[in-house]
Amino acid sequence: MKIIPLTIPTPFYIGDVNVFLIKEEPLALIDVGPKTVEAGDALREKLRGHGVQISDVKRILLTHAHADHCGLAKQIRDEARNAEIFVHGWETGHLFGRSATEKHKNLRLRSGVPETVCGEIEAIYKDAARLTDMLGEDEFSELQDAMEIEFSSGVLKVLHTPGHTPGSCSFLREADRTLMAGDTVLKRLTPNPTLAPDPIDTNKRFKSLAEYLVSLAKIKSYAPTLIYGGHGEPVDDYEEIFHRYVRAIDERQRSVVKLVSEKGITAFETAQKLFPHAVGKDVHRFLAISEAIAHLDYAESENKIAVELKDGVEFYRKL
Repeated sequence: MKIIPLTIPTPFYIGDVNVFLIKEEPLALIDVGPKTVEAGDALREKLRGHGVQISDVKRILLTHAHADHCGLAKQIRDEARNAEIFVHGWETGHLFGRSATEKHKNLRLRSGVPETVCGEIEAIYKDAARLTDMLGEDEFSELQDAMEIEFSSGVLKVLHTPGHTPGSCSFLREADRTLMAGDTVLKRLTPNPTLAPDPIDTNKRFKSLAEYLVSLAKIKSYAPTLIYGGHGEPVDDYEEIFHRYVRAIDERQRSVVKLVSEKGITAFETAQKLFPHAVGKDVHRFLAISEAIAHLDYAESENKIAVELKDGVEFYRKL
């Protein structure tokens, strides 16, 4: 199976995104890049370098529905004359452009985020939404864990690997244990467990960090030999990355628990203390808040701290 990485520019702080051409019939792309002229031109040029046109694409497989990964999906589908788009069903909240809805806002308010800050975060995500063409519920096929996507020379197995987002998926070629993992595994970064409503009960918060740890262990069980992440270089020693991630998470857990007092602290206050230079800056503010919430949720689930709701805001207290 020919898996060809293509580096596509994005306007985001993360930098270039990795798109993967599966040059087998039916020809497929794993992720597509954001909906910008620069990304579209780069994708077309790099495909031409491998003897491929957009019109040859039959499938679009999305690791997750953040704009830097999925933005061009609808445009490519239409240009390729109805290429089939695949994404996990738990990603639809992002894919339909609902990152700035009342449910997301309510989650932030419950975490102690001031109304003014909520408004600033919503404005940022409305801008980002312009880099994604939204899809209707009948415009994609659902990825499911363990399903196999067949190609002329083999199959890719879908692994549902939630954490970074609820519906994040990885794609495994079992023959040589090569994995395309989106933003679940990145060589030089620890992926952010982003704040999102629970897909089963959208009034609740998705327990992203606990799910992410399960996903890391799940990937480890397949003993991958090579992992292509959504950004940066590939990983050829997942054992080292796995242990580095776990150590980093453990260290962050200890830092978070130390901030929790008997008086109580909100997730927003925790984010301000953990990331004093990031919590006031653009998208970094949302990521800092997401990180704090994820760690507080996980510490509470492990009975390290307690949480109580007061006037609609969650306060975490020392046990």
